[in-house]
Amino acid sequence: MLKRFVKSTLITGGLETARIVKMAGLMKAARGRGAIFTLHHVRPKQDRAFDPNAHLEVTPQFLDTAIATLKREGYRFIALEDLAEALGSDDPAPLAVFTLDDGYRNNLEHAAPVFTRHGVPFTVFATRGFIERSHGLWWETLADFLEANDRIAFDFGNAPETVPTDTGARKQAAFDRFADYVNGRDEAEAVAAIDAAARAAGIEPLTITEKLTLDADGLKTLIANPLASLGAHTVSHRMLARLSDDAARSELENSSAAIEAITGRQPKTLAYPYGFSWAVSERDRLLARELGLTIAVTTQPGTLFAGQELTALPRISLNGHFQKAAYVGALASGIPFRMMRTG
Repeated sequence: MLKRFVKSTLITGGLETARIVKMAGLMKAARGRGAIFTLHHVRPKQDRAFDPNAHLEVTPQFLDTAIATLKREGYRFIALEDLAEALGSDDPAPLAVFTLDDGYRNNLEHAAPVFTRHGVPFTVFATRGFIERSHGLWWETLADFLEANDRIAFDFGNAPETVPTDTGARKQAAFDRFADYVNGRDEAEAVAAIDAAARAAGIEPLTITEKLTLDADGLKTLIANPLASLGAHTVSHRMLARLSDDAARSELENSSAAIEAITGRQPKTLAYPYGFSWAVSERDRLLARELGLTIAVTTQPGTLFAGQELTALPRISLNGHFQKAAYVGALASGIPFRMMRTG
């Protein structure tokens, strides 16, 4: 929890610095060639007593505000697939690319109408296991599991224990501990253990998947919109860097095949699950290129510049904790994240 607070504080400080830079007229130089933006949920705010995934959602109103703000600041909106060509052009306008991870239903219901109203292209990265209802979203399952219980029994690897979850702070501490558990051992085994514990408490992970994400028919409806495109996001949403060569290849090949079955053409774009520096290896970038995924995005924060490695592109999250118009240009500049690296 301390790590989360420190990160938020650093970003907030960076946003203030970016505001000062903008007032001084130096923002144009700071922002480079533009930015790729990351979104997950776009939906009206849901009031939850315990909401550990709040950073993964923004309201449709904020998305509308973000686009309008970028328009005023002179950004040119392009599809992700067109990025390589745009970076090589002489057009001085900064670029804005919108992407949404995981294939949530609200991308169709709430995000698409905003993009359509503004004429802005967007790419949705869909996970095959979510499309086919064969895999759960452990962070969503865990949020529901912890919210519904004041204590839980779980074996983190040493022995079964009872974890108190009777306050918001204890629920958050438990959520963070489970996240460390997923990151610290075989991910498939860890997620299976979380799913089993949730089921024992009457919470079905695949029902959550069905409730939250689009199936193949829903994705076909989405891409009937000429502004929408689909990209690959693996099969199981596991960190590729932690998988064997064969497993990583299978994740990418089978994910691409699922998208091709929906769209009728092989996808050219990929979002690495999680996308942190330790979740994506050079092997994964080589695999992406080998399999025809010519543009791949991480979640490493940063802006665009000519000559970037197209299978390791940075993105900037439109974070649920920073939903103010004044923050949009500041986030797009990349200044808050450069401060985090040097702070």
